[in-house]
Amino acid sequence: MNLKIIFKVLGLLLVVEGFAMLLTSVVALIYGGNDTVAFLISAGINLGIGALITAATWKAKKDIGKREGFIIVTMVWLVFSFFGSLPYILSGSIPRFTDAFFETISGFTTTGSSILNDIEALPHGILFWRSITQWLGGMGIIVLSLAILPVFGIGGMQLFMAEVPGPTPDKISPRITQTAKTLWGIYILFTVLETILLWIGGMSFFDSICHSFTTMATGGFSTKQASIAHWPSPFIQYVITFFMFLAGTNFTLSYMAITGRFSAIFKDEEFKYYSLITLSFSAVITGGLLLSSHLNFEGAFREALFQVVSIVTTTGFATADYLVWPPFLTMLIFALFFFGGSAGSTGGGIKIMRIVVLAKNGYYELKRLVHPRAVIPVKFNRHSVDSKIVTNVLAFFMLYMVIFFVSTILFTLIEPDMESSMGAVATSLGNIGPGLGSVGPAENFYHISPLGKWFLSFLMLLGRLELFTVLVLFSPSFWKE
Repeated sequence: MNLKIIFKVLGLLLVVEGFAMLLTSVVALIYGGNDTVAFLISAGINLGIGALITAATWKAKKDIGKREGFIIVTMVWLVFSFFGSLPYILSGSIPRFTDAFFETISGFTTTGSSILNDIEALPHGILFWRSITQWLGGMGIIVLSLAILPVFGIGGMQLFMAEVPGPTPDKISPRITQTAKTLWGIYILFTVLETILLWIGGMSFFDSICHSFTTMATGGFSTKQASIAHWPSPFIQYVITFFMFLAGTNFTLSYMAITGRFSAIFKDEEFKYYSLITLSFSAVITGGLLLSSHLNFEGAFREALFQVVSIVTTTGFATADYLVWPPFLTMLIFALFFFGGSAGSTGGGIKIMRIVVLAKNGYYELKRLVHPRAVIPVKFNRHSVDSKIVTNVLAFFMLYMVIFFVSTILFTLIEPDMESSMGAVATSLGNIGPGLGSVGPAENFYHISPLGKWFLSFLMLLGRLELFTVLVLFSPSFWKE
């Protein structure tokens, strides 16, 4: 195993994190916060350690194999979260390491679960850092590195395959570096557009930037304790809803839209089901809210649509507390915890593509029972799906559900309330943010014990890297020559 290249990549990415901290220190200085020094010290630590590691491993062999790729991807999230917690601790905003690490890994994995009880009291630098951790984690630290590492002669295909969400990562360009740059270009473009629209809609420029970062990352961190409910403006809520939906869409389709190939979007099967699921759940919940509340049609529709899009894209913003809705509507929201956005999006969860393939395979299996000699392949976007992919999807789904059930049972030893345990595990594994019970949209994770926070942090990492990337490291065969 090429350990030197692993450390070299980690060193280079620590330097990237250091520069992100330097940028945040400028924001802190502009707003006159007392956290400027904390960010400067944190940036110095990151840049210093990153530079030392890079210098010590500069002549490392440049080949990254599958094993190195898996280790790098997993370690990046852990290392970034460890060093990313320094500003919280040094500024005194989150003095306990466990809480600071939980908040940081929740940011980088774009989960959005928080332990903070008074967000508005935090200095601007800390609020900006919370947002930028999600923005970097959204498109993926590794995808960012694909655009940087080739400058140093390091290839990145193995990193791309290990990190990009979904069962079939798409390459927009034959060159992996160009793909990464294009993805980041689209990501930045959408972030800028949303910032402008939110600013026009009445948000402050600072709040607009922070919420654009966390929307496009499908992260859900807000600068306000009440989340998006702080702004009752329909315009602001519809803008965020639109960009959440966009962030939960395969970025390859966004690229096609920008280049004028609209017909390909409407022919895409995953996009059709993604839209259908969103609209169907929104329609049913709108009807339920009209019957059970005093909201008018527009208010009920907006409240339903926002919560549905927020959960299905795993963003986790809130304009309402779905736990006070009728139980049937709350259960519909909980069912969405297991959907997730499209493959190739910044969303977490199981992913719409996998659910569609599972449903089709189940239906075709019934047909095969009736016609045992017939060859009935699973088709997606008019193409036959390779049996290996179908097997992978089935294995992923079964593993996901087993981990959910086992983790829920284990977590009841920490949080005796079953509803809260189910919500905490589901939201961490799906990188969603709010859960059920005591960790619902009107609450947070502050009261969870330190052991519980470490357990949920592991589930966040597991969900963000789609199970296999992390679990393969626990396989004895992985470490054999």
